[in-house]
Amino acid sequence: MAASTREQNVYMSKLAEQAERYEEMVEFMEKVVNSLPDGEELSVEERNLISVAYKNVVGSRRASWRIISSIEQKEEGRGASDRAAAARDYRLRIESELSSICAGILRLLESRLVPSAATAESKVFYYKMKGDYHRYLAEFKSGDERKEAAENTLSSYKAAQDIAAAELPPTHPIRLGLALNFSVFYYEILNSPDRACNMAKQIRVLMAGKKIEVLEEEIRQLKDEISYFQIQISVVHEKIDGKFAIMDEMMKKTFEV
Repeated sequence: MAASTREQNVYMSKLAEQAERYEEMVEFMEKVVNSLPDGEELSVEERNLISVAYKNVVGSRRASWRIISSIEQKEEGRGASDRAAAARDYRLRIESELSSICAGILRLLESRLVPSAATAESKVFYYKMKGDYHRYLAEFKSGDERKEAAENTLSSYKAAQDIAAAELPPTHPIRLGLALNFSVFYYEILNSPDRACNMAKQIRVLMAGKKIEVLEEEIRQLKDEISYFQIQISVVHEKIDGKFAIMDEMMKKTFEV
């Protein structure tokens, strides 16, 4: 009976995915996770389903947050205080939803999914997932909360990285995905474009000349990330060079006889 209930929830989750009703997809997969006997882990299919469910639920709100944050800044810049306040309230509402969603999957990861992970692949998958959702929190949190989220992201990614380095081949798709997300974390959260770019380049070196089973989209995304990091680094260097040029000119004028 328990097995048929599990199968039914998995099937309903697939239906919800096809219907793009991702909140319900999350609900069905949470039932699957919470019904697991102690020590039993999700199948690869179930693992991917819960990942897709939460990724879509949180992804739409992350996109909304970026849009509303941009509008809020524009309204503030124009001096439209009433509209800026309205946008701020809306942003805070989205942040509350994001906090709740991230807290939900992090609870499942910490209480059920990570402890029951038996293979290196599943351990890396779940630690990476844990790092991802702490990173999503760090995107909009501030002060001590942002610092805590960043520290949790770093520790989760490092745990995944240590296992991946010891037990997964360099070109394993999950290991590559981890490295890619780790590089994004260095750039977006820790503001370290040089380190992010170096990490992304290392992935390309690992991929070079190897026969790997990885989606073309992941390769394209990696190339895009490297190009983006390189552009940002160039911009930073140009700004620094520009400042030095201005300083040199000022020094010349100051010490002209």
